[in-house]
Amino acid sequence: MIDDEKKPRAGRGSFWKELPVLLVVALVVALLVRQFVVQTFWIPTGSMEQTLLIDNRVLVNKLAFEFGEPARGEIVVFEAPESWRSSTEQEDFIKRIIGQPGDHVVCCDAQGRITVNGQPLDEPYVFPGNKAAPAPFDITVPAGRVWVMGDHREASADSLANYNGHNQDIMQATIPLDALVGRAFVLFWPFDRATWLTVPETFDAVPDPSPGK
Repeated sequence: MIDDEKKPRAGRGSFWKELPVLLVVALVVALLVRQFVVQTFWIPTGSMEQTLLIDNRVLVNKLAFEFGEPARGEIVVFEAPESWRSSTEQEDFIKRIIGQPGDHVVCCDAQGRITVNGQPLDEPYVFPGNKAAPAPFDITVPAGRVWVMGDHREASADSLANYNGHNQDIMQATIPLDALVGRAFVLFWPFDRATWLTVPETFDAVPDPSPGK
């Protein structure tokens, strides 16, 4: 029979000795998650109103495009080209993907809607009073790039603004896939506006681009 009195016991101070190690491990895990998995981003401008307001916070899935392609309608964070930035402090932008590689994107149809591969988009998320686009355009998204627009169409430094601002240079206007940081999937602050950031149903009807276009 084993005498319980003789069992080795953990020292009373062992928790406090291990606490610094546990804190370091927790910090390392948190840093790894932030660096490679999920990161918080702050909204500094009104370019995505009313979907995202100034000072809102979103969570961004940084692995989203490691295992899949970016989809039309997704709200994405990306490293903006230097030609898009108004200051050296600006680096990461947030916009909505309207066109994938190869898509034919046009504004506008008879009802004033943007069309993608001939399919019109119904965009209730566009800022009230804004047109679908502040100027007409007709472009085909180059391979390996995406066409992005802010929901506040008349106040967004997006693909259309840079297309018109750089002599309709489609390469200046579009974002390379490898510049995408991740997909914004939830608005979490302030709590009274918290919501999932899902892809609007209107994009479900968009067909794939025709071969050769």
